[in-house]
Amino acid sequence: MTQKEKSTIVLFSGELDKAIAAFIIANGAAAYDHEVTIFFTFWGLNALRKDEPIAVKKGFLERMFGKMMPRGANKLGLSKMNFAGMGPQMIKHVMKKHNALSLPQLIELAQEQGVKLVACTMTMDLLGLQKEELLDGIEYAGVAAYFGDASEGKVNLFI
Repeated sequence: MTQKEKSTIVLFSGELDKAIAAFIIANGAAAYDHEVTIFFTFWGLNALRKDEPIAVKKGFLERMFGKMMPRGANKLGLSKMNFAGMGPQMIKHVMKKHNALSLPQLIELAQEQGVKLVACTMTMDLLGLQKEELLDGIEYAGVAAYFGDASEGKVNLFI
């Protein structure tokens, strides 16, 4: 039996278009039977946040970060042409019109296909994010775990 090809993606950006691209690539690689890891760090972690506020104990700075960052895949802005939030709505409308999956649907599909979603624990600490605030079914690790996966990967992307 041949070993699966491995691919990794670092999702650093918290912008809707870049997160959609990362998940389209990840789902495509998984469909081609690659073992795929997406490592979420800094603003990319916002794609993994739950939509609703979760009551967790935090310090002042952590609460401020939580209020300033978008909460979940549905709240991410665009990298270009954000237009005070109108841009993401327009993109979502066009995607729906063309029967393209939304970012939450792409995340769900990735989980169904066994894509490993890994939240960077160091960044979680820096931004004051706690496990309860992130989606269920994800993993938590540091950069060493990412390098372990990436060192075996045939494709390694930074988005």
